[in-house]
Amino acid sequence: MARQSITLANQNDEWLKEQVAKEEFTSKSEAVNYLIKQARERDAYHEYVQMKIDRGLKSGFAPRQTKEEMLAEFKKRLNVL
Repeated sequence: MARQSITLANQNDEWLKEQVAKEEFTSKSEAVNYLIKQARERDAYHEYVQMKIDRGLKSGFAPRQTKEEMLAEFKKRLNVL
């Protein structure tokens, strides 16, 4: 593992200390690694969803709508049900 030295804002350092004190993590390093892993997984999921959206838009199956128009249409449909 690579060893790093980082500077944290006081409130972030306090939060990490609290997590260790509550035994959510065994160390601040474990907590930071977990948070980075979560961020990487979230980024990968967003990339996957964006790829699916792009593929759908390029298929020509769906009408060309902006995200806002699609959201309004979905909300309208939900209110009807």
